[in-house]
Amino acid sequence: MTLIVQKFGGTSVADPERIRAVAEHVAFTKKHGADVVVVVSAMGKSTDNLIKLAHDVSSVHPGRELDMLLTTGERISMSLVAMALANLGIDAVSFTGSQVGIITDTTHTKAKILEVRGDRIREALAQGKVCVVAGFQGVSTDREITTLGRGGSDTTAVALAAALDADSCEIYTDVTGVFSADPRIVPQARKLTHINFDEMLEMAGAGSKVLALRSVEFARNHNVPIQVRSSFTWEPGTWVTSQEPSMEDPVISGVVTDVSEAKVTVRSVPDRPGISASLFEPLAQSNVNVDMIVQNTSSDGTTDISFTVPKADMKVAESIVADVAKQIGATGISHDDAIAKISLVGAGMKSSPGIAAKMFRILADEGVNIVMISTSTIRISVVVSSSDLERAAGALHTAFGLDSGQAYSAPLPERK
Repeated sequence: MTLIVQKFGGTSVADPERIRAVAEHVAFTKKHGADVVVVVSAMGKSTDNLIKLAHDVSSVHPGRELDMLLTTGERISMSLVAMALANLGIDAVSFTGSQVGIITDTTHTKAKILEVRGDRIREALAQGKVCVVAGFQGVSTDREITTLGRGGSDTTAVALAAALDADSCEIYTDVTGVFSADPRIVPQARKLTHINFDEMLEMAGAGSKVLALRSVEFARNHNVPIQVRSSFTWEPGTWVTSQEPSMEDPVISGVVTDVSEAKVTVRSVPDRPGISASLFEPLAQSNVNVDMIVQNTSSDGTTDISFTVPKADMKVAESIVADVAKQIGATGISHDDAIAKISLVGAGMKSSPGIAAKMFRILADEGVNIVMISTSTIRISVVVSSSDLERAAGALHTAFGLDSGQAYSAPLPERK
């Protein structure tokens, strides 16, 4: 029998009406002959509200206790969805991440999945039941409750699909698929019918919020086909698979924008071996993800180093960098959070020279100054002023032939 893992995000289970709609969707799938495992996020803004509650109560948030608090959001969703399914005559059972054997490392709030056992799910499926699993969570090798970080429910769904050898993993969200750009930034963005894992991985890494980066990595490593769909319509979504693009596909698949990062600059850093390691090792040890790095040419034995980090980690990063700057004799640090990252992603770059030159010329013609540049085989990213974001993204989208010819008309997702 076909096995499908269906994941529903926070907007899909935001209120009782939406939960009943999800139950009807799952029941339809079940009645048409498929076994179903459902993964749910917390309702609407529940996770944000719980974080706010933690801040209102205390300025100190031990990781263990924060994870204990945040996992309650998904537990509420899973039990309500199971009840809604029962109301439709569907035999359903809910499980927490620990109950289904999602084993993680010991890093609280950003745990990584080490193993998915899934024995209880297999037993329940064999009995003809629909399994409803709380996303975003697991249990560590120290037997503590852990959370997987933002987007963790996507990772839960793909990991379960891989462990259970599911036929596909459907990610239901508030948009109808993966788009060539964020429709809020570029109204002419078009929905993609298909994208391969490598392109989706680059898009997620560059800041696209449609799929969590780790979920795409899991899917690629275990060859789990993903379909990104809207939970508000029955419209076909975007397939993310290992299939390579054909020669007829555009060179560029998408223009990805990201305003979630800030730039840190350390000035007059001594230019000698080991200095970069002394700067970035403490950041890594504190789980601060450094993205783009630029080091200026050495002058008088010193250099400036600039790098980007998530704004959410800025407080931790600044404290670490300030300490390191004193130790190595740097003259000072500064940060700029009024930046935006724009990335071109496309597998066609491998065989199409001149993409970077064209990108830089388009931005120059728009009067957009480039602050930082980084590249991969199928991605080019630049950092610009946040005030230039919409103009730059729109110009690139048009110049590379991605415009749909009409403005996106479906309800736009709320900014996260």
